[in-house]
Amino acid sequence: MSQSQYVTDAESSTQTCKVAIDTHGNVFKVPDYTIKDILSAIPAECYNRNLGLSLYYVFRDIAAMVSIGYFAHVIGYPYVQNLHVAVRFVYWSLYAYVEGLFGTGLWVLAHECGHQAFSDYGAVNDFVGWVLHSYLMVPYFSWKYSHSKHHKATGHITRDMVFVPKTKEEFMESRGVLHDIDEFSEDSPIRTLIELVVQQLGGWLYYLFFNVTGQPYPDVPKWKWNHFWPSSPIFDAKDYVYILLSDLGIVTQSLVLKLWYDMFGGWSLFINWFVPYIWVNHWLVFITYMQHTDGTMPHYESDQWSFAKGAAATIDRQFGFIGPHIFHDIIETHVLHHYCSRIPFYNARPASEAIKKVMGEHYRHNDENMWVSLWKSARGCQYVDDVDSKGVYMFRNVNNVGVGTGKKKN
Repeated sequence: MSQSQYVTDAESSTQTCKVAIDTHGNVFKVPDYTIKDILSAIPAECYNRNLGLSLYYVFRDIAAMVSIGYFAHVIGYPYVQNLHVAVRFVYWSLYAYVEGLFGTGLWVLAHECGHQAFSDYGAVNDFVGWVLHSYLMVPYFSWKYSHSKHHKATGHITRDMVFVPKTKEEFMESRGVLHDIDEFSEDSPIRTLIELVVQQLGGWLYYLFFNVTGQPYPDVPKWKWNHFWPSSPIFDAKDYVYILLSDLGIVTQSLVLKLWYDMFGGWSLFINWFVPYIWVNHWLVFITYMQHTDGTMPHYESDQWSFAKGAAATIDRQFGFIGPHIFHDIIETHVLHHYCSRIPFYNARPASEAIKKVMGEHYRHNDENMWVSLWKSARGCQYVDDVDSKGVYMFRNVNNVGVGTGKKKN
């Protein structure tokens, strides 16, 4: 059956709202509720922000990182220092991995600050967020402003700010092909794996420095497409001074790292900061990609988009113990976060349950192992196409996954 026939049959059987066909060949119904319906369902107490509780989580995560560091260097290392190099490699790798988990927790708390969900005091939010993000070499205000635009235009094909998918035409152009996409051969799993490794190791830095997966600005030189240039097209003119403050945070942390190197040496800096920093960058890309990339996920043209529809174009997932207890529920309650980012993470669960009753079938979640989902998304979500759904884009691919391009499988 052709993709056009899929849409025709779906529309003939579903007259209440606009529909499209997702990657798997299932009918996707465009949400028809309003943002007022969503916000009215959230209990008032969910909006309460507690500065003391928020600071507790900051100090808890810092204390965990310091304690783990003390244990690894002072208590544990004497037992492994004379063992085989492979044992020591595993020991320090595990240490850096755990430090990276709690470092990601601090990143999430700084993210709360950027949304003013940390406390009722804007100056406190920005100071704490600036300190935490600067430690992790994140330009706090720069990211805050671009991320705010992402929230205001989630799922908008020409206004969203991150993980904006290629259209069918853009995908063809990126592959250097001018003919029909059906002529593509399937990508090898090795290519997909390499692309994932590059994405996970360098995706965050590519985004900060080159606006990769963001919107293009054809009238502005590409060297300005970054989160450090005060007059970058990513920002508004009023943001200029704050971008400089973000840069000051990066410069300050660079000096701190230089002093660290001078006082304690390269190994100390490498294992205690740099490797955990790489892990934090990985987790950030992993989380964000999986929140906004799925075979059931829509994107919209301007005339089809609304805030309520865009916020629903996200997905909640599960990440075991780490998700709620170290990553502060950023994975498990992300749909709610897009509807109201001012709600602190410790109130997100009841708020999330409340909006599910309004969203009904439009609430998107997946309890599958996230590593499995990562692979499936990489294989199945290569570009978007609106087929005949008139402004509602769904993911497609050249790998014969789901509806794909309509090519026959071998």
